[in-house]
Amino acid sequence: MGSNSVRLLISNVLVNSEAPFFKRSSLIRVPVRLGVTAFTNHQIPEVSILHLEETMLAFKHLMRANDVIHYKGCVTSAMREAVNGPEIIKRIQKKTGITIEIISGTFEADLIFNSQNALAEKMESNCLFVDVGGGSTEITLFSQGIPIDKKSFSIGTLRILQNQIDKNDWKKMKEWVKNKAGDLQDFKIVGSGGNINSFSKLAGIKTGKALSFVKLNEMIDDLKAHTFEERMKVYDLNPDRADVIIPAGEIFVRIMKWVEADEIFIPKIGLCDGISREAYKEYLNGKKSNLS
Repeated sequence: MGSNSVRLLISNVLVNSEAPFFKRSSLIRVPVRLGVTAFTNHQIPEVSILHLEETMLAFKHLMRANDVIHYKGCVTSAMREAVNGPEIIKRIQKKTGITIEIISGTFEADLIFNSQNALAEKMESNCLFVDVGGGSTEITLFSQGIPIDKKSFSIGTLRILQNQIDKNDWKKMKEWVKNKAGDLQDFKIVGSGGNINSFSKLAGIKTGKALSFVKLNEMIDDLKAHTFEERMKVYDLNPDRADVIIPAGEIFVRIMKWVEADEIFIPKIGLCDGISREAYKEYLNGKKSNLS
């Protein structure tokens, strides 16, 4: 359950003599937008709660229809800030039987990082893993095969649209990146999240190829030149993507500038994939969720 949308990822796990292989079966996305009010008055309204309950009931039926043997439900920035978050979690459990965990920003960064095993060959260099969401941005610094540090920042696309981010917020993020990066050179940026995936699709980037800093800037400028409605028509964007894609791009551009990165790799995997791997670990440890 993200601040902008709620997703259900169903994965098959293939086990052999090597590491388990995760194959996506389906990914369903519903634009519930929990963060719209959570970031302004720290409350999620009843209309959003009802929308969320119906979404989770649908997800429950989809999981049962797909013979899901274990699931893990997580909610991020919006529910962390909403004072009625714990109450909503209890309501969902009572209404649907689905258990949801409010995860910390640090654990969110861990899950995102753990989803990136497919990019092991690029981890030999200095990498910044950056996941941009509606309510927060998670950054993990990785150097020569070793994770150095990670941090979650309350800077997200919905917060930017609501004018909740000031110069001090950007300064804190920049100082952390600069301080942790230190004298490391030749950074690769690995981006995750729905918005950077959309940039990759719009640019026609092939698997394994990177999106250049110059091209990303050009695309942002082009999107800014169009109205919200035009972005939907011209770029075939959903309404809940057409407004947040620009602030998301600007977050990535800022971070790329700070480390002087000239390209960004977009593997199109992220938090959902990290959660599915965590669910698999739980299953191996004998945990089995109940979907009755």
